[in-house]
Amino acid sequence: MKRVQVMIDEPLLRLLDEDEEVRALGRSAVLRRAALEYLKRTRGRRIAQRYRRLHAESQVQGDKPEAWEEEEEPE
Repeated sequence: MKRVQVMIDEPLLRLLDEDEEVRALGRSAVLRRAALEYLKRTRGRRIAQRYRRLHAESQVQGDKPEAWEEEEEPE
């Protein structure tokens, strides 16, 4: 693991430190989990947006869903 420095507003830090799970696991563990959940959620959102876009395009072009797998994911 790599150590990083993060700025957090004092009221938010107070709330974080008052949380039972944070006291039990530690700030770092809880913030790592929060970051991972954020990344999973945003990845899911990007996949859903791509699916909707490809589905809409296939309706217009008459493409079959199998062709979607050949298209590269935009960065």
